[in-house]
Amino acid sequence: RKVVKHVVLARPQAEQPTQHGDMVPRPSHPLLRDHLHVPQDLVVRRSVKPTSPLDRVFINRPPADLANSVTELIRNAPEGNVFPTKADLHTPEITSGHVKELARYLGADLVGIARLSSDDEEGYPFAVICAVRADYDPRQAAGIGGQVPVQNGLFITFVLSAWIRELGFRAAASSHPNAEALAAAAGLGALNPNGRLVTPKYGTRVHVADVIRTDLALAADR
Repeated sequence: RKVVKHVVLARPQAEQPTQHGDMVPRPSHPLLRDHLHVPQDLVVRRSVKPTSPLDRVFINRPPADLANSVTELIRNAPEGNVFPTKADLHTPEITSGHVKELARYLGADLVGIARLSSDDEEGYPFAVICAVRADYDPRQAAGIGGQVPVQNGLFITFVLSAWIRELGFRAAASSHPNAEALAAAAGLGALNPNGRLVTPKYGTRVHVADVIRTDLALAADR
């Protein structure tokens, strides 16, 4: 009689976050690992901080000439005009969904909408808050590489606010002293005792981009 050996495979573990918040599937059985061909560098990606002098310069040293920084180019780009005729829109809920969809298409990892207080200087009722994942805190990593989250955030908010103006509504993207508090108000996470935004998916490894204030009729997330 032919004996058939049964191989019992352990149940794959759930996705586990790496040190920097990546959700990477880690099969628990060698046969599963071989079958799925999970590269080892994928499992440990972003968990190793730069150690070479070149990496440290790229991440930490500010550029000697700000013209070498894309962030300055975007910051200095002029704000466009508002289209004179307002577009016919759906309900605020549907419009909010379109805004979020475009933000994610442009590269936002998190996006939410908050209602501004009535004392806003320019009378904007809503704020769109976008956040991007940041492996290094841009407030500490001043190099060209360390500022990549800032660059990505500036691109997202520049294009998104321009699109809103093309719809015929005011939209201004600018840094905000309470950006992380607004992000928490928009449902992106909660503030820790130090006032830092902590998100469920990325922890504190996020950069909150310039806040877009607008009079486009939206639905606040909270």
